[in-house]
Amino acid sequence: MNTSDLAEVLFCCGLQESDHPSAEQVRKAIDDRIGACGGDSAACVALVAQEAGDHPETYTLRMRWALSTVSEAYRDLTSAA
Repeated sequence: MNTSDLAEVLFCCGLQESDHPSAEQVRKAIDDRIGACGGDSAACVALVAQEAGDHPETYTLRMRWALSTVSEAYRDLTSAA
């Protein structure tokens, strides 16, 4: 999965920017959400679409947060590889 895919999964998680989650918490939340979606990232994408429709006023800010948070959370893993 790429950064955008992971950000979409994070978008659907219960974590909030105000939680100031650690990289480990972000990765765990993403893994848990993928598991809850039966390993199907398309199911998570459907949740993103639903949330975007229900809350268009917050979609952009939350997605920006999700993208930057995923980039940060997985940076250590990609630089170590």
